[in-house]
Parts: sequence; C-alpha cells; structure tokens
Amino acid sequence: MKRASEFAKKLKNRPLMRSAVRHMPALGIVGTVLSIVFFIKHPSWPTPDKLLLFMMFVFMMFRKSVDLLKRFVPFVGLLLAYESLRGLAPILNTRVEYQWMISADELLGFGKLPTIWLQELLWNGTIRWFDFALYGVYMLHFILPFGLALFIWRLRPYDYWRYVTTFIVLSFFGFLTFLIMPAAPPWMASNDGYTQPIHRISSDVWYAVGIEDFPSVYNKIAPNPVAAVPSLHAAYATLLALFVWKLFGKKLGMLTLIYPACIYFGTVYQGEHYLIDEIIGSVYAFGVYYLVARFYEPSKAILINRYKKVIAWT
Repeated sequence: MKRASEFAKKLKNRPLMRSAVRHMPALGIVGTVLSIVFFIKHPSWPTPDKLLLFMMFVFMMFRKSVDLLKRFVPFVGLLLAYESLRGLAPILNTRVEYQWMISADELLGFGKLPTIWLQELLWNGTIRWFDFALYGVYMLHFILPFGLALFIWRLRPYDYWRYVTTFIVLSFFGFLTFLIMPAAPPWMASNDGYTQPIHRISSDVWYAVGIEDFPSVYNKIAPNPVAAVPSLHAAYATLLALFVWKLFGKKLGMLTLIYPACIYFGTVYQGEHYLIDEIIGSVYAFGVYYLVARFYEPSKAILINRYKKVIAWT
C-alpha cells in the first residue's frame, strides 16, 4: 500500500498528470453534455456499456472516474459475458418450448391467456399514452439496477459486492435455464400458430419512439428470442425491490414495489412474457437473493472493518 501511495504521488507530480487532473472536471462536463445531446438526437437502448461511459463522464466532473471504473468495469464485464453466452443458448439447444407456458397461463387466467385478456381490454390497434409509459418502464431494465449499484456503492459500500454478486449470479442462473429449456414468448407462439393472435405492442412503441442502436459492444452480441423463462425483467425488478427494502428501509421499499408491479403488468400486456414467466423470474430473484445472503452475512463484519481501514488509509 505504501509503495502504491508513493507511486500515485509521483504520477500526480508529473506535468502531464497534473494537467489531466486539473482539466478532468471540464472534460467531464463536455462529455456529459455531448452524451445527453447525442442520446436525445439518436435514442437507443440504454445498455450497461453505454451507461458506464456516460457515468464515467459524470464522475470525471468530481474527479471520481477512476473509483467508478475500478468497481463497475468488473460488473459490466460480467454482464457482457452473460449476454454473450445468452446469445449462444438457442444455438446449443434448438428445441423450443411452447405449450406448457400456455397451459400454465390458461390455468392462471381461468381458461384464457392473461395476455389476450389484457389486449382485448386495453389494445385498440393504436398506441396510447399508457403504452409509451409501460414501455418506458420496460426500458429501465438496466438503468435502475445500474443506478441502484451506484447508490449502494456511495451509501452502503460494504454491501456493493453483495449486490453485484447477487445480480450476476441471478443472470447466470437465468442463462442456465435458457440453455436447458429455451422457451418462446407469447408473440412468437402467436406467430407460430400456438395461440390466438397476440400483438407485440412493444415493437410498435419501439418504432414510434424512433429508438436506434448506435455502435456499442452490445450491438455485436446475438440476441436470444427464446429466453422467456424465467423473465429476467421480472427477476431484476424483484431483486431491486428486495435490496432497496433491505438496505434503505420499508418506506422506500414500499415505493419501489411500483416498478416490479409495472414490469409484471406491462410485459404480459405487451406480449413479451407469460404470467408464469414473471412468477418464475420472481422466484429466481428471491432464491438467489437469500442464497447469496447466506454466504455473505458471515463475512459482512470482516468487509466492514476492511472498508473502514481503507477509508482511514486514504
């Protein structure tokens, strides 16, 4: 540690390094503004690699970008690894499940698919304000978990790696399920003649908003259209609510429940998931949350003491 500190001081004393540190806030402001302007002109899916780049500019304004990168590059890197593997699942296992999710949802919907029931009630063939609202919530799939990671890092730093570990373990449990049992979403089952007509409302909203994909690492990753079970949208939303409830109290936790409720409703209504997908995703979130907590809690005191020592040293 002492050698590292001396090396850091030497770097700071070099003219080039001093100049970079002095101009870092200005570079951060310029980068942040340009990122916002670019996103407004070219709306795109807010993937973790884009969020990391944007937050790096934000933290440069406060000279904290190095700290951000040390903690979030592993997080985003593991997410990229998961997404890459997820795209391989339908190639490794070409058998796709259609029927059992339909049967389960018909049982839950008393003989009728909840998706069809909701679309008959709410969808009239044109996009309305609540379609945009629900799709806006759907797009928070990576933004809110990433944002919560930032809050935990800054406010509850000794819980940060527990959160990241839980998030990643949940993602890879999802991947294993996609690999073992590829499952078609409602819109695909409808297209292939397994159900009554189901409209993929989210696609209409996507084109109406004008969302594009500007170059990023995620653009190079093959998507997996048969990754309906479990619903990771439901799993991530449930996990987020669990962590907010645990770390920031019941009042904020109760407020956070709005997000998973909107996800459960919106993804079923828009034809992205069956209700059973949402239930299984939530069960995965609870299971992984308590599994990681079981291994984490005994070492929490050690992590807190280690964190306090690091703070004292810096």
